[in-house]
Amino acid sequence: MVHQNKRSSGVLMHISSLPGNTGIGTLGKHAFSFIDKLSAAGQSYWQLLPICPTGYGDSPYQSFSTAAGNPYFIDFEELVSDGLLEKSDYESIDWGNDERRADYGILYQNRRSVFEKAVANFKEKTPADFDSFCKENENWLDDYALFMAVKDAHVGAPLSSWEDAFRFRDGRTISAFKAKHKDDIEYYRIVQYFFFKQWMKMKKYANSKGIKLIGDLPIYVSADSVDVWASPDNFALNGNLRPIEVAGCPPDGFSATGQLWGNPVYNWEHMKKTNFTWWKKRLDHSLLMFDVIRIDHFRGFESYYCIPADSKTAENGTWRPGPGMELFTKANLLDKPIIAEDLGFLTDGVRALLKGTGFPGMKILQFAFDTRDGNDYIPEHYTENSVAYTGTHDNDTIAGWTKSAPNADVKNAMAYFSLEDESALPKAMMKSAMKSVSATCILTMQDILLKGSEARMNTPSTQSGNWQWRATEEELEKADWAWLKDLTTESERLRK
Repeated sequence: MVHQNKRSSGVLMHISSLPGNTGIGTLGKHAFSFIDKLSAAGQSYWQLLPICPTGYGDSPYQSFSTAAGNPYFIDFEELVSDGLLEKSDYESIDWGNDERRADYGILYQNRRSVFEKAVANFKEKTPADFDSFCKENENWLDDYALFMAVKDAHVGAPLSSWEDAFRFRDGRTISAFKAKHKDDIEYYRIVQYFFFKQWMKMKKYANSKGIKLIGDLPIYVSADSVDVWASPDNFALNGNLRPIEVAGCPPDGFSATGQLWGNPVYNWEHMKKTNFTWWKKRLDHSLLMFDVIRIDHFRGFESYYCIPADSKTAENGTWRPGPGMELFTKANLLDKPIIAEDLGFLTDGVRALLKGTGFPGMKILQFAFDTRDGNDYIPEHYTENSVAYTGTHDNDTIAGWTKSAPNADVKNAMAYFSLEDESALPKAMMKSAMKSVSATCILTMQDILLKGSEARMNTPSTQSGNWQWRATEEELEKADWAWLKDLTTESERLRK
């Protein structure tokens, strides 16, 4: 994708949004079927959200680990095929009564007992490659498994509330814990083995069908994460390992009090002294999992907004300089297949950094018609080295946007496309994005299905009700894949 001229396209839909009868989308047959559909429609990419374990607010952007895989995505049928489960182990369990929504409370309560059965069976006949998996991933897996076992011993309480001996990883305390909780720690290693085995099988299949996976790399990590616990020097923390300042966005036309994300910001001085090793390892790991990486909140590398940790809103923050080009050169990232999420408050400095890296930025068509903002997102202003989107996981669907956006914005769009019927907007906007000069175009599955606001994935600055949308098997079967293939052909984006 990066530094190439070939036109291509793909679809954004998270694993969690796939159909299935165990409460959430998984890496099983429905993922393979979706790949088949993308391939048959001439697509080149399947874009996903972060695949790490979900944390606070069920958000994949607030994970306990930047490297681990989300156990919710492990497919039970695959474990049956591996001889680790019987169908009766999970078929009679309540996975929620709405096939169009993931119920994370039910998943949290009921998945563990199924995994414990699979883990017990696994231990009776451990495959030969388990040891090599643990060895290959020991630089993150050992700390992750230990962190999660300690977290369980604290009944899920966050790192900030652990007693000092655990928070500061006192040697004697940790040794005693490892001896007493050996099985609990091993449980997390084995569950990650399940995930990675299924993930790599799915990725290999996607690649064999000509589909590359685009992954999402959140710029920040959760304060309640193994990343903070295992390498606190990388973050701006006080003597108690609690954030001094947290990340967010300043007030703007979209939010009068700004966005308070709450993630600890980085100690860039320390990272610079270590030649950005943490970032290099993180990117290397992500590029084993994906073919292309979208780096979230790219502007934070030029300068980042930080807010005193005890603040209730993002109004009283400060801009501080980020690492800039030094990060990308020293961590050898310039030749990597990376998309820069360059949305939000942009300055000449951010534009210069994007240009210096050569990474394609993002163009969001919904933003083109916002009467509060400039029109940088009108397709006529796109460049070839960019990725065009109708919207992202943070936007309403197009059909939903026609109802939820200010009337003036919708009228703007109607006039631009010379339309009189709002119901024609979704296809007109998708067609416009696909026909744009951007080398790559990504459409959301919700827009292809012509879904309304009920299918919105996330509403920024809200704490609940997000990340839940799922497509049904029938919806994906009946989707107008022929229309997508025709549009892809007309736009000269068909995968050869």
